[in-house]
Amino acid sequence: MASTPLKVRWKQRRNAIFASPAFQRWTARLPLVNRIARSRAGSMFDHIVGFSYSRVLLAVVESGLLGHLKSGPISAEYLAAKADLSHDAALCLLRAARALDVAEEVLPDQWMLGQQGAVLDANEGAQAMIRHHRLLYRDLADPLALLRQDRSEPTELSRYWSYAGALHGAAERGAETREYSELMAASQHFVADEVLAAFRIPGHGRLLDIGGGHGAFLRRVGSACPRLELGLFDLPEVVASARDDLAAAVGEARLTCHPGNFFEDAIPRGYDVVSLVRILHDHDDAPAQQLLANIHASLDRGARLLIAEPMAQIPGAEPMGEAFFGLYLWAMGSGRARSPSEIETMLREAGFRSARLIRSQQPVVTSIIVATA
Repeated sequence: MASTPLKVRWKQRRNAIFASPAFQRWTARLPLVNRIARSRAGSMFDHIVGFSYSRVLLAVVESGLLGHLKSGPISAEYLAAKADLSHDAALCLLRAARALDVAEEVLPDQWMLGQQGAVLDANEGAQAMIRHHRLLYRDLADPLALLRQDRSEPTELSRYWSYAGALHGAAERGAETREYSELMAASQHFVADEVLAAFRIPGHGRLLDIGGGHGAFLRRVGSACPRLELGLFDLPEVVASARDDLAAAVGEARLTCHPGNFFEDAIPRGYDVVSLVRILHDHDDAPAQQLLANIHASLDRGARLLIAEPMAQIPGAEPMGEAFFGLYLWAMGSGRARSPSEIETMLREAGFRSARLIRSQQPVVTSIIVATA
């Protein structure tokens, strides 16, 4: 029988020590170690009760509490009347929001936005995702049942996020793809800001956004790079609904819209940079590999592909990649969060000569990989 590797034996020993009640009592008596132990205990407690935190945020958003606090100070009685709650229920919500730094009691029964509340109030994308996550939580009511069922079986998320299915030939796609694009647009400009801060887009070049929906990414990039020529490639009904507003926002002369299916149709040629913004992780490995190969076939030598999306195993953002998006995409029925090394391997197999991870300021929002054809 093969011997147990040293790394495995060390971790087994570590885990046994950490689980020991005697060790836990000892760490509680040492000031420096006690601080570390309390921090880890707090993190574990947050993991255990995180569902409650998310439900508090949903109540905050759906009750309109953010807007009331912004124009405050307000009292619990005021919130009760505005949100159709009893006085005690309104006070319970305010106190729960205070615990998350969303609300702050500045005087007795006088409430305003807390620091996190001010950030959340300004972030419409985050509020849209908080509302949207009610679907995910329905699917996760029994997580093992979700993981045991075939991914082709319908879920709350798969019924809503039918965009991936539309790409594979589903009928009656217009309303579904509009819903997808509108929710993506609510937070897309934050991704665009991360990209603009981390990657230098050629100011006089041509950029094609594949699967760009209603053009939220192109609007942000186009505003920052006023001489950049822009292209949008997406399903015909998406392009048709996006064209007029996007042209008005960025200038009709610099915009070219390309209707098509990025799995089945040729990708338009002649672009210096092609972007995939939160697209690759929506698809399983085989179609994702097919998409990368299709893109590579359209690029001139030296042109670049920019991939921006949450990724797995990113230092400082590990839970976002695999704990959140792992289950989210499983429930959606398509795709997975991939590590940079996995994506780089796929890019090499698709024919790209090089690929590199570019550090972003907020990896919980997006990570960035740039590949050269």
